[in-house]
Amino acid sequence: MSLIPKKGNVFVVDDDEAVRDSLQWLLEGKDYRVKCFDSAESFLARFDPREVACLICDIRMDGMSGLELQDKLIERKSPLPMAFITGHGDVPMAVQTMKKGAIDFIEKPFKEDSLVALVEKMLEQARTAFASHQEAASRDALLSRLTTREAQVLERIVAGRLNKQIADDLGISIKTVEAHRANIMEKLNANTVADLLKIALGATTAKA
Repeated sequence: MSLIPKKGNVFVVDDDEAVRDSLQWLLEGKDYRVKCFDSAESFLARFDPREVACLICDIRMDGMSGLELQDKLIERKSPLPMAFITGHGDVPMAVQTMKKGAIDFIEKPFKEDSLVALVEKMLEQARTAFASHQEAASRDALLSRLTTREAQVLERIVAGRLNKQIADDLGISIKTVEAHRANIMEKLNANTVADLLKIALGATTAKA
């Protein structure tokens, strides 16, 4: 098997060693990279939110439960897609986890096809969330290069103000506004006003 995961990372959190081994064997056989943890506490201690991954977690565990782990990840604003392992009596509880953002739940014993389909669904969501995060970080890095005055000019460009109106708003000359516009375009790597708007409005949407 390749040392580079072809399909993505899957975290498994369960205090039952047999369940961990079963899931690891099944998913590694499908070419996923699997990291197993015997408790929610050990997972949180090693979790790196920068990884593109998904989480399969038992609902009932000694120590911190799966429900409590979900709450901890929500507190951290983690985008990590999560699914729960349940016994028959835990289904109502699992439904509650979905109301708080869990992707799905799987009942024991596992059906291989259903499990793999769920993992792929979660990883696709993880890739999308990671790409959005990277785009937002890139926009923020570009916008951080602007001076306070350039940021004020950009805000008014986005609002549809003309150069003369921006000059009046800020008490500066039209030539100064034009100079600021040129600097903004260069710093944001924008070739057109449309490019400029995409960067500025994308950042605004990401913060909303």
